[in-house]
Amino acid sequence: MTHGHSEGGCCSHGQDHAHDGHEHESAAGGGGCCSGKPASQCCKTKPQHLTGELTREQMESLDPVQLVQRYRRGIEVVDRRVLSLDERQLDDAFLPEAGVGLWPVRVLLGHCVDAELAFVQRMRRAIGETNPVVEAWDEDSFVDSGMYGNGAKEYAEDPEADHARVMHAIGGYLAVLHTLRQWHASWLLLLTAEAWNRTIMHPQRGALTVKQILSYATWHLEHHGRFLTRKLDKMGIAEPQHSHGGCGCSH
Repeated sequence: MTHGHSEGGCCSHGQDHAHDGHEHESAAGGGGCCSGKPASQCCKTKPQHLTGELTREQMESLDPVQLVQRYRRGIEVVDRRVLSLDERQLDDAFLPEAGVGLWPVRVLLGHCVDAELAFVQRMRRAIGETNPVVEAWDEDSFVDSGMYGNGAKEYAEDPEADHARVMHAIGGYLAVLHTLRQWHASWLLLLTAEAWNRTIMHPQRGALTVKQILSYATWHLEHHGRFLTRKLDKMGIAEPQHSHGGCGCSH
């Protein structure tokens, strides 16, 4: 999991792009220990296609192996400071003028995992069926239903109990996200060149290839990861004390 002001920890120099959901406010990226340095002087251990912020179109221009490698990072784009939150902070909502997205952290993580499940199913259906028709997903309805635990609740006053409830609330999300991406990425690497062009039919977006779905899935998590980092910055959450420091480029 990374920590920084945009995707990829300190290795980003781009800007956000719009998203159809609530997390759509744009803000500048960059910063961290790589600020002002050329790529050759920072994150030397990472291939170029794994560093910096990419648009959905740029994601799609990567070759399949590079795209899977970036997709496989998964949990690395989730700011590690999320594990330092208390339960009240998980439910902190923000006004539009804050520029960090409207969703509380609990909702953001739940949404990301539900999106991953949808993306994976669509890719697998594209391979297993011939031009299957998929349903549109109403993400706002999921949030409004309170299914992410984002309703009124009493909070534990004991810090140990509070931390346990935080781990119970988000631990499963993070575990599913990591495991699903590792499992699915291994399968994707077995696909033939022809398989990457197999399609699903989306009621709003029309025909989508496996590669297009994977490109969007990869961008989507990074996009929300940037908003998560801004929320944590806004709350003043410090880097965990057990961190080894540095810019996070060694992940």
